[in-house]
Amino acid sequence: MDEHIRASLPTITLDSAKRLRRDATDAETRLWYYLRAGRLNGLKFRRQHPIPPYVADFYFDVAKLVIEVDGSQHAEVQDAARTRFLESKGFRVIRFWDNEVLTQTESVLEAILQAIGPPPLTPTPLPMGEGL
Repeated sequence: MDEHIRASLPTITLDSAKRLRRDATDAETRLWYYLRAGRLNGLKFRRQHPIPPYVADFYFDVAKLVIEVDGSQHAEVQDAARTRFLESKGFRVIRFWDNEVLTQTESVLEAILQAIGPPPLTPTPLPMGEGL
């Protein structure tokens, strides 16, 4: 029996992710409303997703897209280092300021969809043995 074994994450990273979910900013809460439960074109996003040693604000697995919502607590030098690290691991990173999310939500959602790219034109075939 094949079982998918997931490598365990460092406890500090998991604890940080849980704390960040609990203590979300107003902008993160607003964006999560639109991203959760497939509300944005049926796409599945994750919130406060651990990518050790960091925790991404939002993550879209299919496109390996990290979405960061930055407020006054963010420092450009640390954010740039974080972005370089994530990009070196094959992730794409897009950033929005808190005030953008709060005042220009539709534009932010459109930018996220553009970063993801268009959906495939043809349906993905079913795995072998499924379907007719």
